Amino acid sequence: MFNIKKVMLSAALCVLANTQASAETIMHVGSWLPPTHPQNAIVLPTWAKWIEEATQGEVKLQVSYNLGHPKDLFSLVEDGVVDAAWSSTGYVPGRFELTQVVELPLLGTNAEAASVAYWRIHEKYLKKANEFSGLEVVGLFTHAPGQIHTLEPISSLSDLKGRKIRLGGGVMNELAEKMGAVGVSAPAGKVYEMMQQGVIDGTFLPVCEQRTLRLNEIARNLTLLPGGMYQTSFAVFINPDFLGSLSEEIRTAILNVSGEKLSRLAGQAWEQCGDEALQESIDKGVSVKMVKVGEPMAAEFQEIATGIDDEWLTRVASKGVDASAALAELRQTARNLEAQK
Repeated sequence: MFNIKKVMLSAALCVLANTQASAETIMHVGSWLPPTHPQNAIVLPTWAKWIEEATQGEVKLQVSYNLGHPKDLFSLVEDGVVDAAWSSTGYVPGRFELTQVVELPLLGTNAEAASVAYWRIHEKYLKKANEFSGLEVVGLFTHAPGQIHTLEPISSLSDLKGRKIRLGGGVMNELAEKMGAVGVSAPAGKVYEMMQQGVIDGTFLPVCEQRTLRLNEIARNLTLLPGGMYQTSFAVFINPDFLGSLSEEIRTAILNVSGEKLSRLAGQAWEQCGDEALQESIDKGVSVKMVKVGEPMAAEFQEIATGIDDEWLTRVASKGVDASAALAELRQTARNLEAQK
């Protein structure tokens, strides 16, 4: 028997379901490096969970790969091709100069401490220079200290003179130049192939990439300087128009689970990856040279690093930012944070 009440109730439930479905927003996120990398396997999924919980399921993340060179992700987000992404600021020379504050040598802290300090210093000092114009920065972080991965062993930094070293931009390029190395620019994901083909003799990267990029199969010599050489600057950013299309409540919810919280998460993930990768490389027979403070190679690096701070301060003098205070506070904050662990 025809029941008008049941029909009306069913129709109402369908309308409600369709309304709820249409209310769900997908945030399209561009990424790179292998899907197994901690940034993709840990950081982005955790952030996605935080966002989904904070927005009560109204916003969900969908990650896309193979969108081009990592440097392209900045323009892809600006142009709205994807809603959000992450990348290294070092891949875009000339645009990002203040971000090198966290890359300068001799910081000597873990990635978590460096990342939290970086976010705080950016918000206090660097943000007003608007280097991220056209983007909403929602996270800043570093990898663990960069080290030296080579095909052949080295006993001195002078051994790198004339050798072809893959570089990713930023301060590592300056360090390589001071060492007399021949820089070869390429994204990190190309390193294995380039080493295998003899295009490069080595690379500067964190120890994490011994595992994630399978460098322990080919870069069989790992040289660890005390505190590392540098820490690359990375950013997570969202298209402002995408954020503007959301309600104020939803925007606030997303930003509340980003910022320092997201920066800390990324730093933790990259640092832990390095710890695990080092042990894995040792187990696989990679030759690991651990240089101690005071040894000749450590002294060599101290000499190479001398003056890089001043060169950076000169480059950013016209940015309208107290860069000297930002650098001093970054280092002090990062070291205090690490000491508190």
